[in-house]
Amino acid sequence: MDDSMKRLLQRLIRRIPTQMLRTTLDKWGRLTVAQQQSMDFTQPKWALTEQLLSMCEEHKWTVKHITELEMIYVIDNPNQGMWYAFQLMDPEDDAHSVELTQFKEQFKCHLSELVRHVSVKMKKHTDEAVWIRIAWGDSFSGPNHLKPTYVVHHLQTPYVFVTSLTSKQKPLLYQALVLATRYQAIKDANLSGRKLTDIRDLLMRQYQQVFPTKYPSPLAERNQIVSNPNIEREHAKSAENRLQMACEAFGEGMLPQLQSAVYKLETKFRDPTNKTMTEREEPFRCVVKFESTNLLESLKHCASSGISSTPVTPLLSSIPLKGRNYFVITDNVPGPSSQTHQPQN
Repeated sequence: MDDSMKRLLQRLIRRIPTQMLRTTLDKWGRLTVAQQQSMDFTQPKWALTEQLLSMCEEHKWTVKHITELEMIYVIDNPNQGMWYAFQLMDPEDDAHSVELTQFKEQFKCHLSELVRHVSVKMKKHTDEAVWIRIAWGDSFSGPNHLKPTYVVHHLQTPYVFVTSLTSKQKPLLYQALVLATRYQAIKDANLSGRKLTDIRDLLMRQYQQVFPTKYPSPLAERNQIVSNPNIEREHAKSAENRLQMACEAFGEGMLPQLQSAVYKLETKFRDPTNKTMTEREEPFRCVVKFESTNLLESLKHCASSGISSTPVTPLLSSIPLKGRNYFVITDNVPGPSSQTHQPQN
């Protein structure tokens, strides 16, 4: 076993929480019954790592086997980094008939033609998503398995989700994906987040939406003393309207968890009391960022509770409506307009 393989296994075991290690190794299926029984998961991580290294030597396992273990852990625990969404565009006539075996062969073939040294491993998940692990190399060095890129693609859909991708690798991945999926182009969907399932649900509209209605359902009766029926009725109607508009804007039930939304302002500065700024030819530029553990739920609560005004401004309702959380606001285009958002590593 070479040093790079040892470092890969050591780093992986450090990443996996001790309480998850046994389950992950069971799913891996490489250990014998005797080896599984010999492992004491109450001992320190370094001791467990040494024991696994010894087993690797005994079985003559390669990097391929270690990356299998890594993929099992990452698929079960995808919320480890920042995910970026991309959308395939202009499908060819046979794009919707591409099946898994064909996609695997085409993707590996095209990427190998673009990169001299690259390692590609694929695994189909239970939700029909294809998980791709890419270890990049170049003309002078082999694949770096310590810094892989992960790609998730649901066949028969135009959506792709990527994490840990550099600007140098981006056009190579783009080209391989476009050719393998039978599309003609790919673009940034301007949506990112730490929870893969949630940004997928937001982009694919897989959450409970509420559509406008002239006849909203009445509020549930409250067991309370009504001091003034007319005032209580007016307050109830107002609260009901706010809740209806908040649900129409952001959805109902469990909402996808986004952590942020970014608005990049590129407009003319307008203030009659400040001629210095108003007369500038260059647009006024600034960035506004909203952050929360669950941004959509926070915005919905602000609207329904009366903290913010209703109906909800398109600047905020565009997040679920367009499935994006990065916007550029300019003078030329009314409302929020999208612009390519370069992923940062």
